[in-house]
Amino acid sequence: MASDSAAPPPLLSDDCHTGVPSRYFDQAVESRTRLHSNRTLPPSIPRQQQVPILPPDVTRETFTTAISELQNLLGNGNVEVNDKPLVDGWYMEHPNTHDAFHLVDQEDLVSSAIVYPGSTEEVSIILKWANQHLIPIYPISMGRNLGYGGAAPRLRGSVVVDLGRRMNKVLNIDGDAATCLVEPGVSYFKLYEEVQKTGLPLWIDTPDLSGGSVLGNCIDRGVIMGADCGWGKGYTPYGDHWANHCGMEVVLPNGEVLRTGMGALPGRDDADNPTWQAFQHAYGPSVDGIFSQSNFGIVTKMGMWLMPATEHQSYCISFPKDDDFEQIVEIIRPLALQRILGNIPQLRNVIQEIATTAKPRSHWFKEKGVMPRELIREIAKTLPCGDCAWVFYGTVYGPEETRNRQLEIIKKEFAKIPGSVFKLPQDLPDDHYIHSRVKINSGTPELKELDWLNWLPNAGHTFFAPITPTKGKDANIVYDIVTRLHHKWGFDCFPTWCVAGREMHFIANVIYDRGDPDAKRRVNGMMHEMIQTCAKEGYGEYRTHLLYQDVVAKTYGYGNQVLMRFNEMLKDTIDPNGILAPGRNGIWPKRLRGRGFELLGGDFEAPKAGSD
Repeated sequence: MASDSAAPPPLLSDDCHTGVPSRYFDQAVESRTRLHSNRTLPPSIPRQQQVPILPPDVTRETFTTAISELQNLLGNGNVEVNDKPLVDGWYMEHPNTHDAFHLVDQEDLVSSAIVYPGSTEEVSIILKWANQHLIPIYPISMGRNLGYGGAAPRLRGSVVVDLGRRMNKVLNIDGDAATCLVEPGVSYFKLYEEVQKTGLPLWIDTPDLSGGSVLGNCIDRGVIMGADCGWGKGYTPYGDHWANHCGMEVVLPNGEVLRTGMGALPGRDDADNPTWQAFQHAYGPSVDGIFSQSNFGIVTKMGMWLMPATEHQSYCISFPKDDDFEQIVEIIRPLALQRILGNIPQLRNVIQEIATTAKPRSHWFKEKGVMPRELIREIAKTLPCGDCAWVFYGTVYGPEETRNRQLEIIKKEFAKIPGSVFKLPQDLPDDHYIHSRVKINSGTPELKELDWLNWLPNAGHTFFAPITPTKGKDANIVYDIVTRLHHKWGFDCFPTWCVAGREMHFIANVIYDRGDPDAKRRVNGMMHEMIQTCAKEGYGEYRTHLLYQDVVAKTYGYGNQVLMRFNEMLKDTIDPNGILAPGRNGIWPKRLRGRGFELLGGDFEAPKAGSD
């Protein structure tokens, strides 16, 4: 659970799966110090409701009896009742009891208990126990799904199954095949350290922040700044983590253990199949997909492909005008389709150059309301990339001749935009954001992205994350909607585009003061309006916060909601008692469906002009 003491940040070397390697200790201390210096909330707010908060249809007598039974099965130290103060902590010391970045009351999304299995067999025991007592459970890998609900269960009062504390081993690294097999509690930090120990010339693909679960990020199909990753998909050529997973071990809701892909065929003498991490499919239908972004099973092992180490060159290009946006996207598309860009690049608005300085918003602007565009440009003039509107961050890979040819084409194409400026890392100061991108884009973990959170006191964040084609017209429609609604609701807009080729993930990072009830009300209003407005134009989110999963799911309404009805058929067949993560991604089991647990929004009054 989270700690808010003055103790040093946790270290991997102390056998803490959520910790950082010792080489990141000073960076972690500096980041935590900055965030705590900008905090006005107390470490803990007294709880107002009877504890523990129970799930629906479960009496206190039933719960007490069931928890006692589970403690007997797994050991008292592996089952904790959630009846203590709720502490939000910070990124490296996040809670597994509730959402650290709560957008509603801190107690509204909270668990009744937390259980720590130590093996696939114990996960199976937990599921059988949950079926016996009809107690809903909510599995997490590490709980660093910050920005999307963290470790909080979608159904209030569920028992959180924290897989990470005791299931955090890198089970295998195959240097010849460039693969690994991991448990849920393996962070990108840990996988990187384990690969380094082997001395093999292999890269991991790490997201913006590296403290979250490799497995959790993958099965939630995270892109930047999200998933049980604590922000992010990767940015090397292996950046699509779901596309580079291979072979899963899954505990089904009835407690049976299934292996996907070639793992379904036992190896010699019942050993693991030798091609389990080499080939993604088996004979017959490929079922892996139903265990991503779903509540159909608990993934306890996953294979991932690692990237052979290669030479690389990072760069950035700045563009002077807001109106350059459509042309930038049109230039990006053919370069991405021809794989000249090399990785999954980012196009970021210049306000993010300001945010990544780690200086709070009040350092630049003390007024209420949205930071004026004119001021953003004036501040940008004082920063290394200068007076610009957009900054594109990319990396090319391979031998020097290949890299030079790619960079030649990239510079030539983007030079068509008057005023664009190409820079290499050595052209920018040592503390500039590009140096973090160099590490991330070459598979080296980082914490730099935490500097965003110093923007506001008690900063929390969530994301609005629709998909668009890599076409300027489409991208501009979404950008205009998001920008307009940020202004309407009184929030600074931090847009980032992650380019995967034919499509782009648009990530709007919404930063708010979680100690300000009105700010949280306005975030909820803005999120609902952005979801509905973009959906009417045909642009849907690829993932979202717990609070908006029902409303996002309903926007995928083709064929009278046939996709959801199909998911519900699967749910009712696989999990007839409805005990596994009810409501996750809008999928409710039959016994809870239509009883008012869905969150479909409400009326949120927009702020008056000039409010903050």
